[in-house]
Amino acid sequence: MKREDNIYQIYVQILKEELVTAMGCTEPIAISYAAARARAVLGELPEKIIVKASGSIIKNVKSVVVPNTGGLRGIEAAAAAGVVCGNENRKLEVLSEIESEDIERIKGYLGQADIKVEYQETGRTFDLSVCVYKEHSQACVRITDYHTNIVQIEKNWEFIRDDLKDEKIEKANRDVLSMENIWEFVRCADIEDVKETLDKQIECNMKIAREGIRGNYGANIGSILLKMEGDSVQVRAKAMAAAGSDARMNGCGLPVVINSGSGNQGITCSVPVLVYGESLNCDIKKIYRALLLSNLTAIYIKAGIGTLSAYCGAVSAGAAAGAGIAYLHGGGYEEIKHTIVNALAIVSGIVCDGAKASCAAKIASSVEAGIVGYYMYLNEQEFCAGEGIVAEGIDRTIENIGILGKEGMKETNKKIIEMMIK
Repeated sequence: MKREDNIYQIYVQILKEELVTAMGCTEPIAISYAAARARAVLGELPEKIIVKASGSIIKNVKSVVVPNTGGLRGIEAAAAAGVVCGNENRKLEVLSEIESEDIERIKGYLGQADIKVEYQETGRTFDLSVCVYKEHSQACVRITDYHTNIVQIEKNWEFIRDDLKDEKIEKANRDVLSMENIWEFVRCADIEDVKETLDKQIECNMKIAREGIRGNYGANIGSILLKMEGDSVQVRAKAMAAAGSDARMNGCGLPVVINSGSGNQGITCSVPVLVYGESLNCDIKKIYRALLLSNLTAIYIKAGIGTLSAYCGAVSAGAAAGAGIAYLHGGGYEEIKHTIVNALAIVSGIVCDGAKASCAAKIASSVEAGIVGYYMYLNEQEFCAGEGIVAEGIDRTIENIGILGKEGMKETNKKIIEMMIK
């Protein structure tokens, strides 16, 4: 694969599209973003807000702390923070400019505004509308398919923008992803093409992981793992990743570089790789390539599953981290393939029941599966084709994961949403 090849350029574009900075869990932040944009269209602070959201969005917002709000949780808090203090121009960092004195304004607004939440199913897994009202004026912003994709804007019940289409959103073609192509790209990539993106990921994701270890967030899974299991590199890899989620799910205002629309997945596929890179004294170029491998593998697995699912995204990111760790140890394509398949066979089936403190524990389990998957191969052990969801060849196994997550777990997702709405 050469730099001038079309497929090379697509891979670079995929990384730039997926590895972007966000603050807080991306589903409540999407609500804040839509709310801030709706207020800007309205031109004044609304007295009423109606949030209409698909079940998978409700599931991921219900229990998570909205950053920079003093510990407020849920859809109403996300919408209020967006209209009161959000900067819509910052997109997934819409709440990053909130000051401490703004928190009381948000709480006061929650106490007086009329905010309603409506569950809607339109056939789209990710579908969100925020409508705001003041006297006889109205504005509405609709986001579909991914977190910043505004497709409709209304002002006083008339569309001023309507880009909603039935076809796929125009993004770089994920169909070119395959493990052989990813491996070839990792080997030949000009680091300068991706350095800025990866440097940001290293800086942000390690910073929030360290904060998670230092502070008191959620269930403190990262800290507990270190106390329980010691300070080996295997423990640190999963503890640091879990700690990043501890902080992020429980109100920490530090940004992360996401992967596949998820900060938890961005943390999971990068932090363990960075912990191992430091422990093995790898040079920075090798660490960059390991991150390329891990990030692209996570994107590849998640592409078949879709943006939101009952299939926990930490599973795919943990398997991807295992691939990156295998590469740092000097592993080639065979080691990497078997690591991923082994990891997916171990933990596929962990359900996503929304963003919250327990995500950190699921991340720890998924990273451990990635590490075990690699050591299984070193000891000439593997899960073979025909054993459950494992198929002949890594791409077919990943295809099965996509079918399981997108189609097979639809009913599971519905039941989880029913439980959470009740």
